Amino acid sequence: MAKRRRKKEQVSWEGLLIVGILYFVWNPIYQSTGSGYIAAGVSMFVGALILGTYILILRAINHKRNERLKDSGIIEIDKMTGEQFERYLSQVYKSMGYSVQMTSKTADYGADLILQKDGKKIIIQAKRYNSNVGIKAVQEVIGAINHYKAIEGWVVTNSFLTKNAKKLAESNKVKIIEREELIELGLIIKPRVS
Repeated sequence: MAKRRRKKEQVSWEGLLIVGILYFVWNPIYQSTGSGYIAAGVSMFVGALILGTYILILRAINHKRNERLKDSGIIEIDKMTGEQFERYLSQVYKSMGYSVQMTSKTADYGADLILQKDGKKIIIQAKRYNSNVGIKAVQEVIGAINHYKAIEGWVVTNSFLTKNAKKLAESNKVKIIEREELIELGLIIKPRVS
């Protein structure tokens, strides 16, 4: 979803740029044919102003997005190993008041973390990936819920889940925390984790 939102945002900014360029190029030509060169100069100034404003807005948006990503820690998360990501999530959820148990590296039965809070047991399958997470992660969580006698299962990733993985998660009530939610989580808990 986040990728789609960014693409739509990019298209709208590209549309504004095209309008500004057309105004900058076409309007002076049109103006110079009928009402003189002064109007053409004004039109060029307005076109340049639109184009300059577009560039400044785009830079401000990119700067804000980059600062937000840096503050969330997602850049560092993307460089982590799977085990480091699990330890990071352990600290995040501890800071949110959960009791956290990390499972063994082998024979974990589909769970990387076991959270407990208010009498609820939650299983987490952590996936620090460079590509989309497939259906296997959801299947592992589904099996782990019964094995650990948990009431919920979550897949937490720094990436995104495939369409089929999302479909299976939805039909089995597995909560998905993808990249955008992880960024938001990092922004919320950063003061408590630091």
